[in-house]
Amino acid sequence: MINTISLPHLGWKPFFQQQLSLDEWETTHAARVMAQHRSQLTIMTEQGELHLKMSANMPTMTVGDWLLLSEENQFVRVLDRSSEFSRKAAGSKVQSQLIAANIDTVFIVCSLNSDFNLNRIERYLAMVNEAGVEPVIVLTKADCCDEPIDYVQQVQSIDPMLIVEAVNGLDISSTAVLESWCRTGKTVAFMGSSGAGKSTLINALQGAKIQQTGTIREDDSKGRHTTTSRSLHIMPAGGLLLDTPGMRELQLADCEQGLEVTFADIGLLAEQCRFSDCQHDQEPGCAVRSAIELGTLEERRLLNYHKLNREQARNGATLAERRAKDREFNKLCRSALAQKRKQKES
Repeated sequence: MINTISLPHLGWKPFFQQQLSLDEWETTHAARVMAQHRSQLTIMTEQGELHLKMSANMPTMTVGDWLLLSEENQFVRVLDRSSEFSRKAAGSKVQSQLIAANIDTVFIVCSLNSDFNLNRIERYLAMVNEAGVEPVIVLTKADCCDEPIDYVQQVQSIDPMLIVEAVNGLDISSTAVLESWCRTGKTVAFMGSSGAGKSTLINALQGAKIQQTGTIREDDSKGRHTTTSRSLHIMPAGGLLLDTPGMRELQLADCEQGLEVTFADIGLLAEQCRFSDCQHDQEPGCAVRSAIELGTLEERRLLNYHKLNREQARNGATLAERRAKDREFNKLCRSALAQKRKQKES
């Protein structure tokens, strides 16, 4: 582990610097969350690695966050995030779960086998676009595919401006095309389903085995989960690399803007529909249906657009309801505490 490192190497930018008051500049120092565990955070300062024990009165934090520490290395506050990734918590919980913060680029990883899925890529793209972060589609296991370019073209049919790279994670010369996004001070996150080859790719970019790799099931090309925690690693090229565990229940919430960006082509077509409330089904004068009939828009894409919009609306409404209930509960608690103080004083 590196003993000393500069803040710029850890990803410190003017965006964070501008949040410090003059007093904080003189009495605190910055630290970045490098790993998240059940009861503590591993953080990195210019002086080296520290462990910060979590307590109930601390705000929710995640890997990639920037914190301010006192001279005694006590937690002071968390800085505002330049970008944030969250999802609806797995299962039936009606709350969002932080995934990562302050990311510059996301490698959306998908393998070139029977697990290749454009719908899933669009789902991840919506999350990345919602956060305003640069997406790069990385198609792994190119050595196992006869015509990788066919898959690249399929992904670029989503958006011709998308950056798509087909690589073999076991060949360092192949993964070298990704190094331009891994420069000093840049933070790169990985997203993708289990078995997509994220851990193999991470090991290649890191130049060492920092993630366990696993085989895929031959019957369905599905992967086994090999990454169980989130952590940042400093790469030889100087960037910071973050992996996220496989997400079996990735669901969108509060992602309306991300969906608009991801499906901007459908949005532009919808503006040409005869009716402003067109559902793009059987309505006359529907520009979206016309595009499908002409072959300039895939029906698969429209169906996924509808599906993801319904999902984010449903989850977003549930989260909004939960937040409203939490605010009302907190209000009642404050009122009760105030009444109790009055009784003590009288």
